[in-house]
Amino acid sequence: MTPQVRKTEERSADEWERAWRKHWQKAGSIPYELRLKETSLNHRERSFLMEPRTLAREHRRLKRITGEFEHGFRRLHKLGPAVTVFGSARFKPAHPYYELGREVGRRLAEAGLTVITGGGPGAMEAANRGAREAGGPSYGLNIILPHEQKPNPYIDENVEFHYFFVRKVMLVKYSCAYIVLPGGLGTLDELFEAATLLQCGKIGPFPLVLVGPQILGRNARFPAIHGGSGSVRSRRGGFCPHYGFGCGRRRLGPAQPAARLEKAVTPYEAELI
Repeated sequence: MTPQVRKTEERSADEWERAWRKHWQKAGSIPYELRLKETSLNHRERSFLMEPRTLAREHRRLKRITGEFEHGFRRLHKLGPAVTVFGSARFKPAHPYYELGREVGRRLAEAGLTVITGGGPGAMEAANRGAREAGGPSYGLNIILPHEQKPNPYIDENVEFHYFFVRKVMLVKYSCAYIVLPGGLGTLDELFEAATLLQCGKIGPFPLVLVGPQILGRNARFPAIHGGSGSVRSRRGGFCPHYGFGCGRRRLGPAQPAARLEKAVTPYEAELI
């Protein structure tokens, strides 16, 4: 980098920082922000927003992101046919949805499939537990958070991530089907991430299965909203993109691993997206 380019970059960064600080001083507390107690974490987040972006900083961040991708590739490349199970982290053992996840994990393992989850508690733990109890491979892709998310004790291999988006890539990349149990915002985020990639032809065709009356009910209007665009078609309360694999319970996918998924989800009246 020439001295002139470096000087221009520093001047631009200073201008950006002054403008950004002026904005924050004027805005104060934004209404949609969570009212959190001041901690080292949210202090760092606010400081991050107020710091200037420089090429050197972005380059270091890019190296961390690239390293995390490489870490995931090295740990997961050896997986065989696998199914990712999404769901809430808040269901406790003996809760009906916990037991549902446990049974789904068990049946997937009995079908010869590796079970992948987000590695945390709740529905994720249940699916890992069911796979472990059936003697099948059980993987957890855990996100590092300041609270709540810790690896559950039923995973054979725990792969940790700092960046949510890297973790989501791994959850989708190494699976040939996706099962979505009831959950909150994170589960819905994962659901529509997979649905969008399927609709756009970036992955698959793979089955995307919603299990449980709660999650089916909450998304019941999705086919009606998008049916007019031709991107989805509805059948028996479920819906699916036009990718050459069957809707409903009779045929879940063209590939053998996905076809074997039917054995695991049929007892729950799961509907295929």
